[in-house]
Amino acid sequence: GNRGRNDTLECVTEHERILQEIESTDTACVGPTLRSIYDDQPNAHKRFMEKLDARIRNHDREIEKMCNFHHQGFVDAITELLKVRADSEKLMVTSQTDEVIHCRLQQRNMVTTVEKLQLCLPESTGLTEYGQNTQQPVDCGFVCRVSQYRFCQIMAENLPRLREEIKEISMSDLKDFLESIRKHSDKVGEMAMRQAQKHRTFNSALTKQACLGHYTKPVYSVIGPTHAHIHNALMRDDDDVDDEDEDGTEEEILMAHDLVDFSPVYRCLHIYTVLGNRETFENYYRKQRKKQARLVLQPQGNMHETVEGYTRYFNQIVGFFVVEDHILHATRGLVTRPFTDELWNMALSKIIAVLRTHSSYCDDPDLVLDLKNLIVIFADTLQGYGFPVNRLFDLLFEVRDQYNETLLKKWSLVFREIFELDNYSPIPVETEEEYKLVISRFPFHDAEIEKQDFPKKLPMSQSVPQIYTQVKEFIYASLKFSESLHRSSTEIDDMLRKSTNLLLTRTLNSCLQNHIKKPHIGLTELVQIIINTTHLEQACRYLEDFITNITNVSPETVHTTRLYGLSTFKDARHAAEGEIYTKLNQKIDEFIQLADYDWNMAESDGRASGYLMDLINFLRSTFQVFTHLPGKVAQTACMSACKHLSTSLMQMLLDTELKQISMGAIQQFNLDVIQCELFASSEPVPGFQGDTLQMAFIDLRQLLDLFLVWDWSTYLADYGQPTSKYLRVSPATALALLEKMKDTSKKNNIFSQFRKNERDKQKLIETVVKQLRSLVNLMSS
Repeated sequence: GNRGRNDTLECVTEHERILQEIESTDTACVGPTLRSIYDDQPNAHKRFMEKLDARIRNHDREIEKMCNFHHQGFVDAITELLKVRADSEKLMVTSQTDEVIHCRLQQRNMVTTVEKLQLCLPESTGLTEYGQNTQQPVDCGFVCRVSQYRFCQIMAENLPRLREEIKEISMSDLKDFLESIRKHSDKVGEMAMRQAQKHRTFNSALTKQACLGHYTKPVYSVIGPTHAHIHNALMRDDDDVDDEDEDGTEEEILMAHDLVDFSPVYRCLHIYTVLGNRETFENYYRKQRKKQARLVLQPQGNMHETVEGYTRYFNQIVGFFVVEDHILHATRGLVTRPFTDELWNMALSKIIAVLRTHSSYCDDPDLVLDLKNLIVIFADTLQGYGFPVNRLFDLLFEVRDQYNETLLKKWSLVFREIFELDNYSPIPVETEEEYKLVISRFPFHDAEIEKQDFPKKLPMSQSVPQIYTQVKEFIYASLKFSESLHRSSTEIDDMLRKSTNLLLTRTLNSCLQNHIKKPHIGLTELVQIIINTTHLEQACRYLEDFITNITNVSPETVHTTRLYGLSTFKDARHAAEGEIYTKLNQKIDEFIQLADYDWNMAESDGRASGYLMDLINFLRSTFQVFTHLPGKVAQTACMSACKHLSTSLMQMLLDTELKQISMGAIQQFNLDVIQCELFASSEPVPGFQGDTLQMAFIDLRQLLDLFLVWDWSTYLADYGQPTSKYLRVSPATALALLEKMKDTSKKNNIFSQFRKNERDKQKLIETVVKQLRSLVNLMSS
C-alpha cells in the first residue's frame, strides 16, 4: 500500500513538471514532452488528462476575475469613443466646406482667365501674320487689346528666336532622316521588289496555258495593296507556295510608310512653309536627294561576282525611288513629277552603263540568268510606280547576247569532253530495251537495222546521242532567258533559232574541226566522225520540230530562221574527209621511207619489195573500213591514195640525190609498180568504172615500159602526137632517168669499149640524150 501511494505521488509530481514544461515551452518542442507521458506507467495519460483539465479550469477562473476587475474601465472607454465620433463628424464637415470654397475660388479664377485670354486672341489671322513676318505691322485691334499685358512684349521679343530654334531643330531632324534613309532604302526596295515578284507569279499562273509573251502591267500603290492586289491574293494559285509562309499565312507586305518615319519631312516642310521659307527647304531637300541618288547608283567593285551584289544594288535603287514616289504623293510640291523624272533619267543612264560593264565580266550563265531575272523584277517594280523602263528591256537584249556567249563557252567544254571520251565505235545494243533507250535520246530510224536480231550495232558512235541531247539542253537554257521578256512567241522562236545556229556553226563546228585535226585521231576515228556527222545532219530537222513545239510557232511562219546544222555538219565532214586523205598520204610516206632498193643490182629478185606489199595490205584493210562511208568519200580516198603512191614512187625514181640506176633496179621497180596496178584493178573500193583507178599509175607505167622495151625510136617518132604510146612521159623525165643509167653503164662496164654491142648501146644513149635535151630546150623556150 505504501508503495502504491509512493508511485501515485511520483506520478503527480511528474505531471506537474510536464504541465510546467507545456506552459513554458515553445509549441514546436511539446512533442518530446507529451511522448514521455505515454512512455510512463499504464493509464498514466488518463490521470494526466484529468490533471490538465483541472489546470484549464483554474486558468479560466483567473481570466474571469481579471475581466470583472477591468469591466468598468472598458465601459468608460466606450463612452468616450462615442463622444469623439460626434466631434470627428463636425471636423469632416468643416474640411469639406473649406474644399468647396477653394474649388469655387479656382473656378472663378479660371473663368476670369478664359475671359482675358479671349480678349488677347487676335482677330482673324493677326497672330498668324505676326508669326509669319515679324516686320509686318500687327493688327491694331489686337495691339489695343493685349498691349496692357506684359507677356505681349515678352512674346514679341522671343518669337524670332523661337522661330529660329524651331527651324534649326526641324532641320536637324530632317538631316537625321536623310542620314538614316539609306539604311531603310534597302529594306523598302526589297519589299517593293518582292511585291512585284508576287504579282508576276500570280500573272504567270493565270496565263501559263496562254501563248507566250502575254503581259499584265503591274500597278502599285504608295499607301498599300490596291483592290486588284486584294483580288489577286484571294484568287492566287493554291500551288504557289512561295506566296505563303510555312504555317499557311500570307506574308505581310510592308510599304514605305511602314518602314520609314516620314514625320521629320512633313514637320520640317510645314514649319518652313509657315515661316515663309518653303522654297529654301525644297531646294535643300532636292539637292540632298540628288547627292544620295548618285551614291546609291555607285556599284561595288565586285558586284558582278554574286547575285547578292546585284540584289543589294537594285534594292537600294528601288528603295530610293519608292521613297521619292511616296514623298511626291504625300506632300504638295516638295518634289514634282519633272524632278523625279529627271532623277530617274539620270539614274537609268547610270544603271545601264553599270550593268553593261559588270555583266561583261560574268562568265557563269546561271549568274547572268539571275541578273536577267533581277532586271525584269526591277523594271516591273519601277514601272508599277510610274517610271518608264523601256530602256531596261532594250538592255536585256544586250545581256541576252552576253548570256548566249557564256552558254556557248560552257557548251564548248561539254562538246570537247564528249568528243574526247567517245570510243568512235558503232553503238552495240544487246536487247530491245537498250535499243529503245538509244532511240529515245536520238531520232534514229533504219529499217534494215530494225530487222536484224539482237545483239546488233547502230552505225553511229556514242557521241551522237550525247551531242543531240546537249543541243536540246542548250535550247532549254536559252529559252530560260527569253521568258518574261514580254516578247511574242515568234520573237522568242527567232531568238532560239539564232542562238542555236551560233551553237552549231560556231561552237560545235569549231570543236569538231579542232578535234579532227588532233594528232591522235586516226583513220578509223575519222571514218566514224564522217558517219556521225551524217546522222547528226539528218537529225537537224528534228531539232527544228523541237523548237517549234516549245515555242508553238508554225514552221510555215514567214521569216522563220532556219537551222544551219546542214552546213555545219557538211563542213565538218569535208574537214574529216580532207584529214583522211592527208593521213592516208602520211601513212603511205611512212611505208615509202622503209624502201631499201639496191639501185645498182644486176637483175631483179623476181618478186615485189616487202615494204610495198605491206603498204598494199594496209591499204586493203583500210579501205575495208571505208565500206560504211558514203560512196564518193571512199572512192575519193582510194583514188587520192593511189595517186599519192604513184607520185611518191616517181619522185623516188627521179630523186636528184640518186645518181645511178641499173636496168636490174628498173626491173625490180617495175615488179613493185605491177603490184600497185594489181591492187588498183582489184576494186578495193566499189564504184570505179573500168580502169579509172589504174590510171593513177599510168605515168609510171609508160615511163617504165619505155626503158624496159628500150623503145626510143617510137618515143621520139611519136612525140607530140595525141596517139603516142608514151604520151604521159615528158622529155625531161625521160632525160633525168636516162642520164642515171648512162652513168651506170660507164662505171659498171669497164670493158664495154671492147664490146661492139655495148659501144653501140652507149652511142645510142648519148644520141637519145642529145635529142631529149633538144626537146627539153625547145619546150622551155
